[in-house]
Amino acid sequence: MEIITQNAIQYYYYLAWFATIFFVIKLVIFMVFGAGDSEVSADFNTETDTDTSFSFISLQTILAFLMGFGWMGYAALKSFNMNQLATFGSAFGVGLIFMFGTAYLMMLVKKLEKTVKKDKTTAIDKVGKAYTDFAPKGQGRIEIEVNGQLTVAEAINNTDVEIKSFDAVKVVKVENELLYIEKVV
Repeated sequence: MEIITQNAIQYYYYLAWFATIFFVIKLVIFMVFGAGDSEVSADFNTETDTDTSFSFISLQTILAFLMGFGWMGYAALKSFNMNQLATFGSAFGVGLIFMFGTAYLMMLVKKLEKTVKKDKTTAIDKVGKAYTDFAPKGQGRIEIEVNGQLTVAEAINNTDVEIKSFDAVKVVKVENELLYIEKVV
């Protein structure tokens, strides 16, 4: 019986360390790089749609379960001298608490993500600059302030005058998320 208990102590101990190390590594990666589903845009466009769905079963919650299970099993056998069944039950219970706690904290972190929706009508009558060349009645991109933030947006030349890159332009209307512009003289 003593050999079984010593082997069980070792199993719980190694499981606890394994799960703890990987839990911390995964947590550091999450903190440094984020959730991994955001895109970087090189043209100042921050308009994003973030998926706020949350999965209860994830690598982080499984590692949390194994970490709680391992440490409680180790403590129950080593310090509290519990029998095998009581040890397993208490370790399983603590593992579930760790799992639910981690899932709850990750859900709260996901709620902190911000979805930026730009109201392009705030650009009407504002002056920006052409990001690309515009043929008469042609389409291109402009750099303009939308909702107080510098943005590169799709635009249509509303005139019969050619607009060159870096020319000053003024937004005259917005339709279907497209900005209609005129050259500032």
